[in-house]
Amino acid sequence: MMPCLRVSATLMLIATCFLLKEVVCAERATTCESGANVHLLNCGSGVISVQEGLYGRTNPEICKEGRPPQQLANTQCSQAGAVDVLKTRCNGKKSCELNINVFRTPDPCVGTFKYLETNFTCLPAISVLACEDSLAHLFCDVGQVIFVYGADYGRRDRTTCTYKRPPTQVQNAECSRPSTLVANSCNGKNSCTIRASNAVFGDPCVGTYKYLEVAYTCEYPGV
Repeated sequence: MMPCLRVSATLMLIATCFLLKEVVCAERATTCESGANVHLLNCGSGVISVQEGLYGRTNPEICKEGRPPQQLANTQCSQAGAVDVLKTRCNGKKSCELNINVFRTPDPCVGTFKYLETNFTCLPAISVLACEDSLAHLFCDVGQVIFVYGADYGRRDRTTCTYKRPPTQVQNAECSRPSTLVANSCNGKNSCTIRASNAVFGDPCVGTYKYLEVAYTCEYPGV
C-alpha cells in the first residue's frame, strides 16, 4: 500500500493507492468552510466515484485552527443528503469543483464550525466529449462491452467547445445536468453513438452553448 499526502490552505487531500487488476486510488478531500469555500475532487487519470460524503463535524481535530472550543464541541453534526449531492455532481468526471454554500441550507448545526469531507476513488475510464449538436462515439475492442460511469450535458467551464462562439454563449459555467440516458442507451453494447443535443437531453441553460461529457469503461460480458 502506498500513501500519498497533498496539502493546501483550504484543501487537505490524503490518498492511498492500492493495486487491484488496475491501479485504483482511494482519496479523501477535506475543505474547511472558511476561506474560498471551494471543494475540489480531482483524478489525474480515470474518473471520480464518490464513496462517502459529510458536511458538518464529526471530528474535533479537523479544521480547528483558530476556532474557539465551543465551535468544535458538537461532533454529531451532519447534513442529510450531502453524499447524494456529491455523487450527482461529481461521479464519472475527471475533476469536480463545488462551493460549500451548496450544503449550508438548512444549517445542520448553528454555531458549529463545519467542513466538507469526501471519500472517493479514481476509476480507470475512457472520456469522450462532444460539443452541442455533434455526435459522441463510444466503442470497445472486439468481445468487450460498454459500461458508462457517468454522463453530463451542460457547461462547467468557459474554455471547452468555444470555437466561433460569442462570449454570451460560454459565460455560464454553472450549467450541469447529469444524465442516465447514455448509460441506458449504450451499456452492454460494443459500440454506441449518441447526439449531444437539447432534443436528447433537454436544455439545462437556455442560451448557453453546451457539450456532453461521458466517462465509460470497456468490460468483458459477465465480469
